[in-house]
Amino acid sequence: MRQGHSYDAAAHPRLGRTRPLIGLAAATLTLAACGGGGGGDDAAAAYPDGDITFVVPFSAGGPTDTVTRLIAEPMSEELGQPIVVQNVEGAGGTIAAGEVAAAEPDGYTVLMHHIGMSTAPSLYNNLPYAPLEDFKTVGLVTEVPMTIVARQDFEPQTFEEMVEYVKANADTVTLANAGVGAASQLCGLLLQDALGVKLTEVPYEGTGPALTDLVAGEVDLMCDQTTNTTGQIQAGEIKAYAVTTAERVESLPDLPTTEEAGLPELQVGVWHGLYVPAETPDEIVQELTGALQVALQDQNVIDQLAELGAAPSSQEEATPEAHTERLSSQIDLWQPIIEEAGVSAD
Repeated sequence: MRQGHSYDAAAHPRLGRTRPLIGLAAATLTLAACGGGGGGDDAAAAYPDGDITFVVPFSAGGPTDTVTRLIAEPMSEELGQPIVVQNVEGAGGTIAAGEVAAAEPDGYTVLMHHIGMSTAPSLYNNLPYAPLEDFKTVGLVTEVPMTIVARQDFEPQTFEEMVEYVKANADTVTLANAGVGAASQLCGLLLQDALGVKLTEVPYEGTGPALTDLVAGEVDLMCDQTTNTTGQIQAGEIKAYAVTTAERVESLPDLPTTEEAGLPELQVGVWHGLYVPAETPDEIVQELTGALQVALQDQNVIDQLAELGAAPSSQEEATPEAHTERLSSQIDLWQPIIEEAGVSAD
């Protein structure tokens, strides 16, 4: 790790070079920079010589934003430059992704995106970018488990009872989600596909209002990330049936997996990864990958992710090769499911 820098969570002026920020005002995670930036004509050799913008396609405080800010500090320390975390919301993450795809390919504009990068080609007819062609992958960051939850007074007490009840009452059961393309909607599609039912979906503008109505008993079911539901589950505000992973999560040790509950095909997690524009030099991508791998071994990152029911990606997963393979396979996985469901974001 580079020495001579101290972490400061307060706002920090942009350093080195002048680049326009994408979208609205940014929240910054910074290091007080020491010395001058690199010089010469070889931009890749001089990288990084100023602050780096991490673009998050969703609102501040959400799961993707939380994960981004967790890794930004140790990555900033490793790279020796400030990292600016900026939220550019809208259109299920496609606005932010489109802007990053068109940004200068110099390593100073980096996208953090989740599973939505793989579903966007199937959800949007006029997507302004191609995930596999217009980006270079940096590495996978983490995979957040999903939980199947219900209003506290929903009649079924176990996952098995819930499955029977939903199959018998599919025409009256409501399923909340955070909007078209949201992780909760995708998990909900898999749930319906696995059970062979069609439920009444209730879309909201974000996870917050969806969970609020679930707690209030206005909707029956929801499938969402542990980063969103763990607190309400632990507080007894909602009923939890299962976690959609092969193994139980540390933060919810009593919650069975869908495999244990007899539905092994219902396994889905919200994976996150870092992207840069396609023409970014490989040397710069390698710098970012190296910093990411260091960040994922940071004990604070490990501990904070564990509290959210998640874990950092392995060193083998935090590579461009593994990330590209995951993106490609997930595009192939979600296309028939989304097409069969007739879901479109346009």
